[in-house]
Amino acid sequence: MDTNQFREAAHAAIEDIIEYYNTLPSRQVVSSVSPGYLAPQLPTTAPTTGEPWSAIQPDIDRLIMPGLTHWQHPNFMAFFPANASFPGIVGEMYSSAFTAAAFNWLCSPAITELETVMLDWVAQMLGLPECFLSKGEGGGVIQGTASEVIATVMVAARERALGRQAKGLEGKEAEDRIDACRGKMVALGSEQAHSSTQKGAIIAGTKFRTVSTKREDNYAMKGAEVKRVLEECKANGLIPYYITVSLGTTGTCAVDEFDAIAEVLKDWPDVWVHVDAAYAGSALVLPEYQHLTKSFVHFDSFNVNMHKWMLTNFDCSCMYVKKRSDLTTALSITPSYLRNAFSDSGLVTDYRDWQIPLGRRFRALKVWFVLRSYGISGIQAHIRGHIRLGEIFGSLIKTRPDVFEILTGPVFALTVFTVLPRRKAGGGTRGDLPDSSHERYLNDFTPDASGQALMEANAVTQKMYERVNEKGEIYITSSVIGGVYAIRVVSGSPAAEEKYIRRAFEILVETAEEVLGEPGNAAKD
Repeated sequence: MDTNQFREAAHAAIEDIIEYYNTLPSRQVVSSVSPGYLAPQLPTTAPTTGEPWSAIQPDIDRLIMPGLTHWQHPNFMAFFPANASFPGIVGEMYSSAFTAAAFNWLCSPAITELETVMLDWVAQMLGLPECFLSKGEGGGVIQGTASEVIATVMVAARERALGRQAKGLEGKEAEDRIDACRGKMVALGSEQAHSSTQKGAIIAGTKFRTVSTKREDNYAMKGAEVKRVLEECKANGLIPYYITVSLGTTGTCAVDEFDAIAEVLKDWPDVWVHVDAAYAGSALVLPEYQHLTKSFVHFDSFNVNMHKWMLTNFDCSCMYVKKRSDLTTALSITPSYLRNAFSDSGLVTDYRDWQIPLGRRFRALKVWFVLRSYGISGIQAHIRGHIRLGEIFGSLIKTRPDVFEILTGPVFALTVFTVLPRRKAGGGTRGDLPDSSHERYLNDFTPDASGQALMEANAVTQKMYERVNEKGEIYITSSVIGGVYAIRVVSGSPAAEEKYIRRAFEILVETAEEVLGEPGNAAKD
């Protein structure tokens, strides 16, 4: 492909992309293909001779489009959003053109320096404490995902804690002390924290313990419970070295009790505290949420995924550390082939020492383009619009207390709710309180009746959830929270509008009525 052929192909591809976005609302949001659909439609080997773009391009629509689930679709209300924008796409185009491994400053100084400046822009926009800015001991770096961030900081936390265990020792004595401690290291996370914390502990080769949460606390992790688990670990001979606190848990968007946790951890200075704000952290762009960051000055690291809710296409997870030397001490290895005068001078940043991989892409370009194209006010309007849609959806759910019960929310545009079996219309899933509709179990109000009530509610909710997705007009996800099977709805795509939220509510009501009207789900009084 020469420059003229590239011009023709690129122009055709851009027109395809524009047409794709223009027609998104008319497409089915979830792919309906069966597993293994693609291989039978492709040759068994690569072509011997090259093909022209005119032969390649039609296969995007013929072969690839049927296998896509459209995350930018206005009816995509599952998981959390994965925003894209045209400025971000243009940034990816330039990044591809300027491709470089970018493992050190000398590889391409602009790649490193733009990233440093952009991460400072984002930190200030979110109201993070100054200790996370590059002008001090801290700074930011772009990772691929929040899971990658957690694995990275967990390794740094482990090495920092082990180093402190061997403080004052040298040589074999220090090595023996570190070896003796390795098997006792334990990471902590709320039972509502993302599974990446537990996976990170596996990668770091350490133990993991969960901190329980309660519905009456909106599933937030409390300081008192953190203290209890820390003391329990110590009593069992374990060495706590890391904890994830959440600003917006995956299941319910819960916000942990930052102030109280910070107070507890004053007595545990070797525990690295990481704030996982992958989705909800974007809301910090709004001044009304920035009070949540005041305790972060006591914590070690923070991350937010711009690719979730901040109009920057995947992947772009912004990670901040209060003390960058904690990262570089743990992750820096400099063989001779990576040595250069600039790195040796200590006057430049080599981001290879801030991450697990060696190479990295020029992701700061899309951040730069997005921030300049939208401005802070544009991003604020984007976030506020989705929060308003979440409030509208939550208010709609509340209009049908005979069918739905809200578990949490709306918070950060997310509403989590369950379907009520007809026997408990207008109520909840409690069976340990006096209620004549429970008498068909044990003729009494007992914990066993409560368990039976919860099982029935879970079964009905799951059936409705699966049927909604089978219909295919909208796409939602479910979760099990404190034993309760629940449905999560969050509308966060750039194409989201109130009309789609209202239609989603209609579909949910229609489907719930269908399920509740079927034998086995109606009242048996």
